Amino acid sequence: MKKLLSIITFQLLLVFTVPAFAANYTVDSVHSNIGFSVRHLVISNVKWSFTDVYGSFTFDEKKVALKDANLTIKAKSISTNEPKRDGHLRSPEFLNTDKYPTLTFKMKKSGSLGGKKMWVTGDLTIAGVTREIRLEGEYIGAAKDPWGNFRAGFTAEGKINRFDYGLKWNKAIETGGMVVGKEVRLIIEVEGIRKK
Repeated sequence: MKKLLSIITFQLLLVFTVPAFAANYTVDSVHSNIGFSVRHLVISNVKWSFTDVYGSFTFDEKKVALKDANLTIKAKSISTNEPKRDGHLRSPEFLNTDKYPTLTFKMKKSGSLGGKKMWVTGDLTIAGVTREIRLEGEYIGAAKDPWGNFRAGFTAEGKINRFDYGLKWNKAIETGGMVVGKEVRLIIEVEGIRKK
């Protein structure tokens, strides 16, 4: 009986001392980019990005599984390389950055699409309005930098209707259609540093 108890105790110790493969990461804003693309005048796409983004995620490299992810974006950091347009996007006609200084994404669920590809759903909040969205992306890989930091990188894309977030400013054009399209494509590239 004592021998049996010893074996059970040893097995339980093994279970509880096996290291977890999921690790916590901090988003490296210098090497991450949150971009958007929207149709302009029906004939081209205008792209912009946010230069100030921070957050965290939990990732299981062995299972290629994202366990948790949270992003916060400073709304005023929007950049289209056109100061006048940037000012308009920050105004109450669009992001209203004085009233709503951040955009946020909070992951709810995730799953595999095979290999290094995955999907996530989560709540995206823009200008005080929250909607659930789906993103599909890929785990690019992991590496140790020259300073001993372990890093992991991901890309993801998705689509939203800006009208769902109350961003309804527009103007009609003579040839038909509107100046700014409703559909906005999200292009996300995130690099994280594993917490020590």
